[in-house]
Amino acid sequence: MAWAMDLWSKEWGGTVMVSQGRSYRLTDLEQLIAWDGSERVGLAAYHVEEDRAEILSLNATTRLRGIGSALLQTLESSLRRRAVRKVWLITSNDNVDALRFYQRRGYRLTGIHTGAIDQARRIKPSIPLVGQYGIPIHDEWELEKSL
Repeated sequence: MAWAMDLWSKEWGGTVMVSQGRSYRLTDLEQLIAWDGSERVGLAAYHVEEDRAEILSLNATTRLRGIGSALLQTLESSLRRRAVRKVWLITSNDNVDALRFYQRRGYRLTGIHTGAIDQARRIKPSIPLVGQYGIPIHDEWELEKSL
Protein backbone atom coordinates (compact mmCIF):
# COMPACT_ATOMS: atom_id res chain seq x y z
CA MET A 1 0.00 0.00 0.00
CA ALA A 2 2.93 2.38 0.62
CA TRP A 3 3.84 2.21 -3.07
CA ALA A 4 0.29 3.18 -4.06
CA MET A 5 0.17 6.01 -1.55
CA ASP A 6 3.48 7.38 -2.85
CA LEU A 7 2.22 7.19 -6.44
CA TRP A 8 -1.05 8.95 -5.60
CA SER A 9 0.74 11.63 -3.60
CA LYS A 10 3.05 12.30 -6.54
CA GLU A 11 0.30 12.24 -9.18
CA TRP A 12 -2.70 13.65 -7.30
CA GLY A 13 -1.26 15.51 -4.33
CA GLY A 14 -2.57 12.98 -1.82
CA THR A 15 -4.82 9.98 -1.40
CA VAL A 16 -8.15 11.83 -1.56
CA MET A 17 -9.97 12.33 -4.86
CA VAL A 18 -13.03 14.47 -5.44
CA SER A 19 -15.50 13.50 -8.16
CA GLN A 20 -18.74 15.41 -8.67
CA GLY A 21 -18.54 16.87 -5.19
CA ARG A 22 -17.99 13.51 -3.52
CA SER A 23 -14.77 12.77 -1.66
CA TYR A 24 -13.09 9.36 -1.96
CA ARG A 25 -10.12 7.94 -0.09
CA LEU A 26 -8.21 6.02 -2.73
CA THR A 27 -7.05 3.53 -0.10
CA ASP A 28 -10.70 2.51 0.46
CA LEU A 29 -11.35 1.72 -3.21
CA GLU A 30 -10.85 -1.45 -5.20
CA GLN A 31 -7.45 -1.47 -6.89
CA LEU A 32 -5.82 -3.20 -9.82
CA ILE A 33 -2.03 -3.21 -10.07
CA ALA A 34 -0.09 -3.65 -13.32
CA TRP A 35 3.16 -5.58 -13.04
CA ASP A 36 6.20 -5.92 -15.27
CA GLY A 37 7.89 -8.97 -13.80
CA SER A 38 8.34 -8.14 -10.13
CA GLU A 39 8.01 -4.37 -10.64
CA ARG A 40 4.74 -2.48 -10.11
CA VAL A 41 4.22 -0.24 -13.14
CA GLY A 42 0.60 0.90 -12.95
CA LEU A 43 -2.41 1.23 -10.72
CA ALA A 44 -6.14 1.75 -11.15
CA ALA A 45 -8.47 2.67 -8.29
CA TYR A 46 -12.19 2.33 -8.88
CA HIS A 47 -15.52 1.59 -7.28
CA VAL A 48 -18.55 -0.33 -8.47
CA GLU A 49 -22.16 0.61 -7.77
CA GLU A 50 -24.66 -1.87 -9.19
CA ASP A 51 -23.92 -2.10 -12.93
CA ARG A 52 -21.72 1.02 -13.14
CA ALA A 53 -18.07 1.51 -12.24
CA GLU A 54 -16.22 4.77 -11.75
CA ILE A 55 -12.48 4.97 -12.33
CA LEU A 56 -11.03 7.43 -9.82
CA SER A 57 -7.38 6.94 -10.70
CA LEU A 58 -5.49 5.29 -13.54
CA ASN A 59 -1.74 5.78 -13.44
CA ALA A 60 1.27 4.30 -15.21
CA THR A 61 4.77 4.84 -13.88
CA THR A 62 6.07 5.34 -17.44
CA ARG A 63 4.15 6.89 -20.30
CA LEU A 64 3.83 5.56 -23.84
CA ARG A 65 4.70 1.95 -23.01
CA GLY A 66 1.13 0.60 -23.18
CA ILE A 67 0.86 0.22 -19.41
CA GLY A 68 -2.26 2.38 -19.10
CA SER A 69 -3.88 0.68 -22.08
CA ALA A 70 -3.20 -2.80 -20.71
CA LEU A 71 -4.39 -1.79 -17.25
CA LEU A 72 -7.61 -0.33 -18.65
CA GLN A 73 -8.26 -3.41 -20.83
CA THR A 74 -7.73 -5.73 -17.86
CA LEU A 75 -9.99 -3.63 -15.67
CA GLU A 76 -12.76 -3.53 -18.29
CA SER A 77 -12.58 -7.31 -18.76
CA SER A 78 -12.82 -7.85 -15.01
CA LEU A 79 -15.78 -5.49 -14.77
CA ARG A 80 -17.60 -7.24 -17.64
CA ARG A 81 -17.31 -10.53 -15.72
CA ARG A 82 -18.97 -8.76 -12.78
CA ALA A 83 -21.91 -7.67 -14.99
CA VAL A 84 -20.85 -4.02 -15.01
CA ARG A 85 -22.42 -2.38 -18.05
CA LYS A 86 -20.90 1.11 -17.96
CA VAL A 87 -17.55 2.53 -16.90
CA TRP A 88 -17.23 6.24 -16.32
CA LEU A 89 -14.71 8.72 -15.03
CA ILE A 90 -14.10 12.37 -14.38
CA THR A 91 -11.05 14.29 -15.53
CA SER A 92 -10.20 17.95 -15.26
CA ASN A 93 -10.48 20.33 -18.21
CA ASP A 94 -6.69 20.71 -18.46
CA ASN A 95 -6.08 16.97 -18.86
CA VAL A 96 -6.23 16.87 -22.65
CA ASP A 97 -3.86 13.87 -22.68
CA ALA A 98 -6.44 11.86 -20.70
CA LEU A 99 -9.21 13.01 -23.03
CA ARG A 100 -7.21 11.72 -26.00
CA PHE A 101 -6.30 8.48 -24.18
CA TYR A 102 -9.85 7.57 -23.21
CA GLN A 103 -11.51 8.62 -26.48
CA ARG A 104 -9.08 6.45 -28.44
CA ARG A 105 -10.26 3.54 -26.26
CA GLY A 106 -13.97 4.03 -26.90
CA TYR A 107 -14.95 6.47 -24.15
CA ARG A 108 -17.33 9.29 -25.02
CA LEU A 109 -17.58 12.73 -23.49
CA THR A 110 -20.98 12.71 -21.75
CA GLY A 111 -20.84 15.86 -19.67
CA ILE A 112 -19.00 19.01 -18.75
CA HIS A 113 -19.53 20.16 -15.18
CA THR A 114 -18.67 23.85 -15.31
CA GLY A 115 -16.97 25.13 -12.15
CA ALA A 116 -16.94 21.70 -10.48
CA ILE A 117 -13.18 21.81 -9.82
CA ASP A 118 -13.52 25.26 -8.29
CA GLN A 119 -16.08 23.73 -5.91
CA ALA A 120 -13.88 20.65 -5.29
CA ARG A 121 -11.09 22.89 -3.99
CA ARG A 122 -13.27 23.51 -0.92
CA ILE A 123 -12.88 19.80 -0.12
CA LYS A 124 -9.34 19.37 -1.48
CA PRO A 125 -7.47 22.70 -1.43
CA SER A 126 -4.34 21.08 -2.92
CA ILE A 127 -5.94 20.95 -6.39
CA PRO A 128 -3.78 23.32 -8.45
CA LEU A 129 -5.21 26.40 -10.14
CA VAL A 130 -3.26 25.82 -13.36
CA GLY A 131 -2.61 22.42 -14.89
CA GLN A 132 -1.17 20.79 -17.96
CA TYR A 133 -0.08 23.07 -20.80
CA GLY A 134 -0.73 26.13 -18.60
CA ILE A 135 -4.50 25.62 -18.77
CA PRO A 136 -6.48 27.04 -15.81
CA ILE A 137 -8.36 24.21 -14.05
CA HIS A 138 -12.07 24.86 -13.45
CA ASP A 139 -14.28 22.13 -14.90
CA GLU A 140 -14.85 18.38 -14.72
CA TRP A 141 -15.18 16.42 -17.94
CA GLU A 142 -17.20 13.23 -17.67
CA LEU A 143 -16.45 10.31 -19.98
CA GLU A 144 -18.27 7.00 -20.26
CA LYS A 145 -18.01 3.69 -22.08
CA SER A 146 -20.57 0.92 -22.44
CA LEU A 147 -19.10 -2.53 -21.86
